[in-house]
Amino acid sequence: MIELEGVPELVDPVMVAAFEGWNDAGDAASTAVAHLDREWKGEVFAALDAEDYYDFQVNRPTVFMEDGVRKITWPTTRLSVVRVGGDKPRDLVLVRGIEPSMRWRSFCNELLGFAHELGVELVVVLGALLGDTPHTRPVPISGTTSDADLARRMDLEETKYEGPTGIVGILQEACTHAGVPAVSLWAAVPHYVSQPPNPKATLALLNRLEDLIGVRVPLGELPEDARAWQVGVDQLAAEDSEVAEYVQSLEEARDTAELPEASGEAIAREFERYLRRRDGTGTGGPGPGGPGGHATADGGDGPSGAPFLRDNPGGRTRPPKPPKAGGDDEESSED
Repeated sequence: MIELEGVPELVDPVMVAAFEGWNDAGDAASTAVAHLDREWKGEVFAALDAEDYYDFQVNRPTVFMEDGVRKITWPTTRLSVVRVGGDKPRDLVLVRGIEPSMRWRSFCNELLGFAHELGVELVVVLGALLGDTPHTRPVPISGTTSDADLARRMDLEETKYEGPTGIVGILQEACTHAGVPAVSLWAAVPHYVSQPPNPKATLALLNRLEDLIGVRVPLGELPEDARAWQVGVDQLAAEDSEVAEYVQSLEEARDTAELPEASGEAIAREFERYLRRRDGTGTGGPGPGGPGGHATADGGDGPSGAPFLRDNPGGRTRPPKPPKAGGDDEESSED
């Protein structure tokens, strides 16, 4: 039985979750939830038992010193609650952890137990995948759901994906079967600069989350971090003519594909966000308060139809050279 003593009655609560590992290219999704927790001074009220869900040879505990005493931090998933003030207050339940190694159904059922006890009205799971997207353009964000009615009401894509999946897909389906409305927001991270952090992708996820749940997210230094990240990647790419040419080809493909949408809902949504921030409307403000590859769109719960490549688990310190014509294309079939 789940005990939630000390947790206040929540107002229109939304659960926002992200998990480190395969569904978290560039650490963009987990960093987004960490940002919310930090900006709104989240208070941890529960942690799942690490023994039940994690292989400690895969996700090892860490030892640290505190006041001269050695302590251990175990890999787990923690839940915190933040109270968002404003004209229309809304509380968030933040779930941040590592993709579990085992017993995924029990893991999701435990999270759903918390959602039920807290009266959560919507679950939003954040993810990030690797894609053929240029770092110089806005980060593509796709919203998906398994609920056709929810897709229509919230202007989301109804997922039709079939194939291997990660904990994001499992949790979303568990919510659907339990009758809890659930949405996944996916950011596409350039595969040629996949090492974390990626503040530009994190910022894009938070902007889309803001639109989705109707809260004003305090962004702090993220916009400046995103600009600095892009300038840094620009400089690295400029050092190699082949990489620069490859990025240019991605830009041309992206611009051609999205030209018909240039004056559509994306611009209207951005203008509405600008007005909210200029006028100070909406909600916001603080109140009381793993190794391996990453998900790819041709084998995951994110959007389909675009060529996404497998991550290099070792990471890079600079963008790699694009594949030569006629070479092997290392397409992934995961997510």
